[in-house]
Amino acid sequence: MSSLKSNTSDHANTASQMPETPARAVNPEAVTLSGYEVEQQYGPNISTTDAKDSTKPHARIGQPGQFPFTRGVHQTMYRNRLWTMRQFAGFGSAEDTNKRFKYLLDNAKGTKANTGLSTAFDLPTLMGRDSDDPLAAGEVGRCGVAICTIDDMHRLYCEIPVGEVTVSQTINGPACVIWAMYLAMAKQRGISWDSLGGTLQNDILKEFHSQNEFIYPPEASVKLVVDTIEFAAQNTPKWNSVSISGYHIRESGSTATQELAFTLRDGMEYVEACLKRGLDVDSFAPRLSFFFNSHNEFFEEICKLRAARRIWANAMRFRFGAKQERSWLMRTHVQTAGCSLTEQQPMNNIVRVAYQALAGVLGGCQSLHTDSMDETLGLPTEAAVRVALRTQQILAHETGVHRTVDPLGGSWFVEALTDRMETDANEFIKEIDDMGGVVAGIHKGYFRRQIAEASYRFGQEMEAGDRVIVGVNAYPEGNEDRQMEILQIPHEVESQQNDRLAKFRSERNADLAKKGLDGIRTAARAGENVMPSLVQASLDCCTLGEMVQAMADVYGRYAGGPEW
Repeated sequence: MSSLKSNTSDHANTASQMPETPARAVNPEAVTLSGYEVEQQYGPNISTTDAKDSTKPHARIGQPGQFPFTRGVHQTMYRNRLWTMRQFAGFGSAEDTNKRFKYLLDNAKGTKANTGLSTAFDLPTLMGRDSDDPLAAGEVGRCGVAICTIDDMHRLYCEIPVGEVTVSQTINGPACVIWAMYLAMAKQRGISWDSLGGTLQNDILKEFHSQNEFIYPPEASVKLVVDTIEFAAQNTPKWNSVSISGYHIRESGSTATQELAFTLRDGMEYVEACLKRGLDVDSFAPRLSFFFNSHNEFFEEICKLRAARRIWANAMRFRFGAKQERSWLMRTHVQTAGCSLTEQQPMNNIVRVAYQALAGVLGGCQSLHTDSMDETLGLPTEAAVRVALRTQQILAHETGVHRTVDPLGGSWFVEALTDRMETDANEFIKEIDDMGGVVAGIHKGYFRRQIAEASYRFGQEMEAGDRVIVGVNAYPEGNEDRQMEILQIPHEVESQQNDRLAKFRSERNADLAKKGLDGIRTAARAGENVMPSLVQASLDCCTLGEMVQAMADVYGRYAGGPEW
């Protein structure tokens, strides 16, 4: 490739000799502040023959938009289209969160990036319980939005153009129920499912590794994920039915390499289950997506994403026999590391998030969420959310990182670290294969042991001062002044939600709701795909907790506890 070309005028020219309105000879988006025109990509001059020779080091790197996608899933990456700036919101009532959604969309106007909404649900919803469940007391609306009914779903996305804005839903155990409510809501609004774009997190395996928000046993849980994948392939062509998530594995204390390996092997487990169902791999693989953490170890995070694309591409092409190129490539969302945020000197978190976001972009993510500086203290305030969004916008519009594809590709350090992480992750994957797969590993306690040991090592290193956390175990000056506004959720949110839920139940057709729940049990007992019955039950005004329990009547509930 050619070197950087100067676009500056000869210094001998004077202002009087310049035309009053000089024409733009090049696209300003491809020119640096000093006037250098930037090529779309850089790398060694490789012949066609060399590119196909797997013994050549650059063959493992490849070209952007081509197998094995080390350098990115698109040929032009951010040069022509920026990553999606996805912002996470959810607290209190559906109306409260709807207002925050509109605030985020208003603050994103004018950006060239696509804007997506990501929905956080409260703990009772995440556990598949209605807000008036005795176990939900005190938790309604606290760490996310409370959703119990199709009416709540209508309020949550009121006046949000869900046929135009992509929507992500961060939920796992009852993911199929929440998605069914969303589809039923769209149907009632007259919005075609063909137009719905977004992502259902729906990665139940990582719940057994780390986050513990599971409901059913692992085998039944995987079956429900396959149900959503199959239903999406048949009915929602723009929807990602599962976001295979390493984020929470990393938040629980894993290393970057463990996050990489466990996430990809979870994805392979879903693919294997879909193939056993009889699905054609190319019918669903293009809509699988991934979700990774971006932590503080800058180059490690970049190389993790590069290695992930290469491992996944090889697995889909050679392990599972996918024929379509779209089935080989990995599309990924990245979120900055919530576990790295500190209560001490919280303003420092803005800096941490900025570097983590930069690593995600240099690693080639397709969408990005930046944490708010105050999330370790409570739900983020509007001011903190705005700073988090502005962090992405500054990164996109002021740093020039979008001008060329994979700017670190070819660095001796980056390529060596990418190779090492790929090799080590593949060793983990083989170990999991040898024990019989992910579900077998869950029952043996393998994942929890691995993550716990890594977390313990980091804790010991931090306590010893070997790992410096600014403002925590070093440079504590300033911790005495950390007063920040904290968003408080009033108790009235819970009482109002419960009153609304009671009214919903009293006004619905009880016989129709009973018929809807019976339909879910019938489908579950027959081993059928439960999604059609869940959509119908949502339209029949069944609640979240009722639909979750209808499946639990068949599948049972998982109490946890690996076979140590």
